[in-house]
Amino acid sequence: MTDGEGRTERRLERAILDLLERRGPTASICPSDAARAVYEGGDDGWRTLLEPARRAAGKLVTAGEVEITQGGRPVASTEVRGPIRIRRCR
Repeated sequence: MTDGEGRTERRLERAILDLLERRGPTASICPSDAARAVYEGGDDGWRTLLEPARRAAGKLVTAGEVEITQGGRPVASTEVRGPIRIRRCR
């Protein structure tokens, strides 16, 4: 991982936590919410940040900050396939 990628991932981690903080305690977000919050362009370039946002969520899972869900149920970040949501740990 380059320094730039590391900085972007840290910004995504912060965006995930900030977005969850602004929502209710049981709310969840999509990785695209964090990607859009961090992307600085006016086009759909935020899509390039989707995988980094998922990785950032995985790091926050490891840190005990959030959990990743599918179908409303927590799943291990290593087992995720398809769309996910991110929420505060319950």
